[in-house]
Order: sequence, then structure tokens, then C-alpha cells
Amino acid sequence: MATSRFIKDSGLTARMTLTMFLLGALFVGLVVAVIQYVGTGAAPLVAVIAIGIAFWQWWSSDKVAMRAMRAREVTPEEAPELHGMIDRLCALADMPKPRVGIADLSVPNAFATGRSPDRSVVCVTTGILHTLDAEELEAVLAHELSHVAHRDVLVMTVASSAGIAAGLLMRGAQYGALGRRNNGALPAVLVAIVVSLVVYAVSFLLLRLLSRYRELSADRAGAYLTLKPSALATALQKISGQAALTPRDDLRAGNAASALCIVPALRGGGASGLFATHPPLQQRLEQLARIQAELSRPAG
Repeated sequence: MATSRFIKDSGLTARMTLTMFLLGALFVGLVVAVIQYVGTGAAPLVAVIAIGIAFWQWWSSDKVAMRAMRAREVTPEEAPELHGMIDRLCALADMPKPRVGIADLSVPNAFATGRSPDRSVVCVTTGILHTLDAEELEAVLAHELSHVAHRDVLVMTVASSAGIAAGLLMRGAQYGALGRRNNGALPAVLVAIVVSLVVYAVSFLLLRLLSRYRELSADRAGAYLTLKPSALATALQKISGQAALTPRDDLRAGNAASALCIVPALRGGGASGLFATHPPLQQRLEQLARIQAELSRPAG
């Protein structure tokens, strides 16, 4: 497993670990419920298909995200300044350099994805290149590189397995594919639907919670790597403010990979609350302000 010099955050790591444990328990509970109420034949099939779908999402995450954001990979000759920044940050973090992409979208944003640090891509939009200055862009890139170093795509993909399994079971029950083992199948089908709905809802909320922890951790790691938390704070404010001026078509295109982006493309309830993939801007700014105060204190 790749290592890096990104700072560790034991508090956030513990909370993410607990959330992952709860999601794993949900997955196991769902399989047990299928065996108990529906039969042993369906449970292995649901588990295998869910894991297969999650594996495919992880394996092809870079291609899917790049396609969704209309992005293309660029060479050092095509984007020398962008490559130069990423080269410096990767050397500072002691991590492999990812591929670099640019999406031709006016919405300012950036994302990182890929199945491993060696097979990752960091992508920025043309909008963010025109919106941020060099220090702010470097802070955003450090945030995204921390996602790569911490294998966040793998974490989120594994965590999604319970929700995928619940969705599959619910779909199967609705079509009567489950519970055909006897004529009194209706109660088993109803149990399958109810259990699946509950597991899917809880999994959805836990995934959103895990995603918010993930963003706070990346903010923190990126800020300590560059030692310029104020630059990341300013970048987040600019990106958030610029979204209101961005054409709706670009916002919709950016929203296709919104959960991966440093700031969600479309708000509409996604900026705060239980359903948000990202923490509120104010919470992120407060964390960065605390880091800035800590770094500004004289040593000793």
C-alpha cells in the first residue's frame, strides 16, 4: 500500500472507521435477513452481484468520472503549470504522480478518482483555472491528492456495497423473483422489501456522513501539506460563490460527478443536512481557521 507524508487525523479516521463498520454490519445483517425470511438461495446471489457492481465501479471509476465531466487527459506540454504544481505537491507528499485532466466547463471545480494511487487521475475544470490564483489552486490540488493518497475511492466503493445489495434485493422482491419457494410467498416478499428499504435508507445516510468526514479530512491534510490553510479557505469561498454565476448546463454537467468534486456543483439541499455529500462551507472554513491559528502560533 502506498504511503505519503499527508498528516494523519486520528479523530476523523476513528469516525470514518466506525461508519465503515456500521455499513459492513448493515451488509451482513441484510444477507442474514435474506437467509432467514426468503431462503438461502437468494442471499449469496445478492451478495455476489452487489460486490461485483461495487468492484466494477471501483475498477472503472477514473474512466466513468472523466466521461461524466467531459474531461480529457493533458500532457505536461499542454498544461505545464498545472503539471508543475502537481509534480511539486507529489514530491512534497512522497506519493506517485497521478494522471492529469482538464474538463472544459465554466463551473470552477476539481476532483480526484481512480482505483489506486498508481491508477488515479486529478482533474480540474477550465473554470477553476480562470477563478483561482496559484496559491489557491495549489491548495485545491493538495486536497484532491490527499483523496488519492488515502484511497478514498476504494473506501467509498466498499462502503456502498450495502446500499447496492439492498437496492438489488428490493428490485428482485418487487418483481417477485424472490419468495417463489412456496405459495405463501407474499409475506417473504414484503419482508424483503421492508428490510431492503430500511437498509438502503440507513446506508444512504451513513454514506453521506462518511463522505462529509472524507472531505473534512482532505481539507485538513491538504492544508497541512501546503501550510496555507487560508489559501484553501479562499478557494472554497470563490468556488462556492462562482457557482451562482455559472450557466445551468455546466452546473448539470458538473453535478454528474458532484460527490467527487471539492465543492458540490448543484446545491438544492446538498450543501448541508443529512443528505449532503459535503460538509457545510462554514464548517470547513472554521476547521481551516483553527489550523491557520495553530500554524501561526510561535513554536515552543
